[in-house]
Amino acid sequence: MPRKSVPLRIDPAVYNAIAAWANQEMRSVNAQIEVMLRDNLRTAGRLPKDAGDLPKRGRPRKDPS
Repeated sequence: MPRKSVPLRIDPAVYNAIAAWANQEMRSVNAQIEVMLRDNLRTAGRLPKDAGDLPKRGRPRKDPS
C-alpha cells in the first residue's frame, strides 16, 4: 500500500527538538515522527495489527539487471 502524505503544522521549537533527536538517531524528521507516533500508538494499545512495517533505512538498492 502506498504511504500517506499528510501536511503538518508544528511549532518551530518542537520541530527543532524532533530534528535534533532524528539527527542523533540518523533518521529523517519524517521517519522520527512516524517512529514517535507508532511508539505512542503501541503504548496506548491502539496500533493496528495490520499496520505495515517501517520502511528500511537508506536508499533502495539498485536493480542489478
